[in-house]
Amino acid sequence: MMLPMNPSRPSYTMADFKKLRVWRKAHALALNANRIVAEIRAADHKPLRVQMNRAAMSIPTNIVEGRGKRSDRDFARFLGYALGSATELEYHIMVARDIGAIAENDAASLLSQVVEIKKMLRGLIDRLFEQ
Repeated sequence: MMLPMNPSRPSYTMADFKKLRVWRKAHALALNANRIVAEIRAADHKPLRVQMNRAAMSIPTNIVEGRGKRSDRDFARFLGYALGSATELEYHIMVARDIGAIAENDAASLLSQVVEIKKMLRGLIDRLFEQ
C-alpha cells in the first residue's frame, strides 16, 4: 500500500546527505564494522566477513543514493533498503559473536549502533509519510 506524501512540508530529497545525522551515524558504523571485521582471520569465516562488510556499507550507501533521488517517495524507498541492510547486519553481528568470530564487547558496540540507526531510519521514513 502506497501512502500519500505530505505536500505541506519541504522535500527531504536532493539535498546534502552529509547533513543527515542518520547518515553520519551509519557512516561511523560502516567504519567500525570494517575495522572489527578485518580482525576476523579464520578462512572459514570469510563469507561472514564479506557479508558483514557488504551489509554495513549498504546502509549509508542507500541513504546517500536515496537522498539524491527526485522524490520523497524514492528517498523513503531507499531508506527502507538501508533499514533492511541494518537488520541483516544486526543478524550477522549476532552470528559472528555466537561463533566466537568477534569479541562480545565489539558485538555489543556494533549492535548498539545498529539499533540506534534502525530507530532513526524508521523515524525518518515515518516523517516522509506524515499526513
